[in-house]
Amino acid sequence: MIKKIIPALFLFPAFTLGASHVALSETENNLCGQIGKTCQVKLGSYNISLPNVSDSSLDTKTGPSIPAIIFYHGAGRSGADTLKNTAMIKTMNDRGYAVIAPSGLKRPNSRFGPGWSFIPQRKKMRDELAFTYEVLDDASVRFNIDRDRVLISGFSIGGSLVWYLACQDNRVAAAYAPIAGAFWSPEPTAKECSGPIKLMQTHGWRDKTVPLEGRPLGGGTIQQGDVFHSLKVIREVNRCEGLRADEFDTSSTTPGSALFWQRWWTRCNPASNLRLVLHSGGHSIPKGWTEMALDWFEKVTTPTSKTN
Repeated sequence: MIKKIIPALFLFPAFTLGASHVALSETENNLCGQIGKTCQVKLGSYNISLPNVSDSSLDTKTGPSIPAIIFYHGAGRSGADTLKNTAMIKTMNDRGYAVIAPSGLKRPNSRFGPGWSFIPQRKKMRDELAFTYEVLDDASVRFNIDRDRVLISGFSIGGSLVWYLACQDNRVAAAYAPIAGAFWSPEPTAKECSGPIKLMQTHGWRDKTVPLEGRPLGGGTIQQGDVFHSLKVIREVNRCEGLRADEFDTSSTTPGSALFWQRWWTRCNPASNLRLVLHSGGHSIPKGWTEMALDWFEKVTTPTSKTN
C-alpha cells in the first residue's frame, strides 16, 4: 500500500536543494549521461539525452533551464535502453525536452532483469520516490533541468511506477503520462494519495501482457490491477463529479499516427486533469504517442490554459 506521509526531505527539493548544492564543473558533467556512461546518485543511476546537444558533449547549460521528461523503462531494460528508442528520444529532444532515463534494480533470482520496486506483496528494494527526487535534483544541477516543467512517463511496469509516484507525492512532477501500466492489486485508495494530479493514461486495446483488466502473475501471488479501477481511484483523488467521462474524441493526432480513442473528465478539481487514451495495438508505445503526450502536457501545464 502507498504511504501517505512523505519524509520532509523529499517534499520540497526544488526550493531547498539548489541553494545548498555547489554547481558541478564542466568536467564532472561530461563524465556521465551518455549510453555507457551513467550518472550515479546515492540510490541508483540514470542516463540523459539533452536537446540540441550531441552525445559527446553533454555540458551544463548556462542559459534558460530545460524542461524534461523522466521515462521509466519496462521490465528487463535499463536507462541506456530507453535512450536507444531513437525515434521517441529525437522527437522529445527536437521539442526542447531533455529525456532522463533512470535504471531499475534487479530482484535476486528474477528472470525478468531490472524492474521497479512498488508491488504491494513484494519486499521493497528501494524507495523509488526518493530515487526519483535524487535523479531530478542531480540532473537539475548537472544539466540545468527546470524542476517546474517535468513530465513523468514510463512503459509497462515503468508505467505502473508512474501511477504510484503520482499518488504518493503529486508534487514530484507537473504531470504524468504512463503507458501500458496501472496500479497493481490491491490498489491504493484515494485517501492514500497525496492530492489532485494531471494524468494521461495510454493503453493498447489488444494488450495481453498488461491487459486492461489486469492479470495474475507469479502463480497468483501478485496481480496487475484493472486500469478502470485505477482511473476510479484518481477520479476520487481529483474530486470528479461523475463516473462517466465528460468529453470524447476518436481521431489521429498527426498524419500517420495511430488512431486514438480518448475520453476525459472535466468536472473535477480545477488543478487536475484525467485522460484515458486507447489505441488498437497491443503492448507497445503507439506511433504518434510522443507528439500527443507533449501536446497534452504543454496544454495542461500552461498557466493561462484550461486543464481540459
